[in-house]
Amino acid sequence: MTTPAAPAGGSNPYGFIEALQQGGVIAWSVFLILATMSVVSFYIIFTKLFEQQKIMNQAKAVRTGFWNSSNLKEGANKLQANSAYRQIVDDSLVAQEQHTKLTDPVEAHDWMHGSLGRSQQAIGSKLGEGLAFLATVGSTAPFIGLFGTVIGIYRALIKIGAAGQASIDAVAGPVGEALIMTALGLAVAVPAVLGYNWLIRRNKSVMQDLSTFSNDVLGYMVSGGSLKPNSVKSGLGTGAGAGGVSTVGAATPAVKSTATTKSAGAPTQPGSEPLRAGMTSTGAQATPTVGGVSTPSNTTNTPRV
Repeated sequence: MTTPAAPAGGSNPYGFIEALQQGGVIAWSVFLILATMSVVSFYIIFTKLFEQQKIMNQAKAVRTGFWNSSNLKEGANKLQANSAYRQIVDDSLVAQEQHTKLTDPVEAHDWMHGSLGRSQQAIGSKLGEGLAFLATVGSTAPFIGLFGTVIGIYRALIKIGAAGQASIDAVAGPVGEALIMTALGLAVAVPAVLGYNWLIRRNKSVMQDLSTFSNDVLGYMVSGGSLKPNSVKSGLGTGAGAGGVSTVGAATPAVKSTATTKSAGAPTQPGSEPLRAGMTSTGAQATPTVGGVSTPSNTTNTPRV
């Protein structure tokens, strides 16, 4: 019985390429599927990052120049064409124009609020494209790699059984070679899961900014252009002053109660005792009054009407 010759040049007979060659069609199919998943996942991740960053940069332009315009049309011209914020402004202007053509009585606030909501949903759907694929890759890639590993171990055990050798060097090489597919599946799944979670978090931040801008546009339109985010911020300081006014008004009863307390604690002088209901200071029957106007105790005039 002849022993197999040692590999020339000290080359390793076990490796990734060797595993694919020995695995046959199934091993190659699993590798191509995982490779395609990885390429598409990274393409989606970088594409969505670019789209999100573009909208974030547009938000900076909105904060710096849009609300300084005299009207929405002038402000829309300052925004980048085919941008998310430009779409919201354009849809709001179209909704305002369409409301004047309605035959049924629909409030302008409700009509424009619905139109802006649909615009936000369209933008959110555009940002969410491809994220389902990342979730699918993250949940299925490890099992696809595991499938390739199972097939590889199965083939390795068949070869070991046919050769009649059960030593460590005969078992460890083929089995370890088959485990490469599991590692490949994990290498594809982990970036997809991380990218999915990261993009979802950034999408929420972007949509919050768009929702805030949409509410500002709606407030501007229903107020006839008198309500802007800058005026709202300055109004917070005015509200503090108004709160101070209300605080003074609220403190007035306390002042009255203090005066009442002092008068209660002072010695009672003759003629200053509290009057009984229906009696005058002289003890005579009081004449009823109309409208809560008290009649002097030393007169017998009729009540004022």
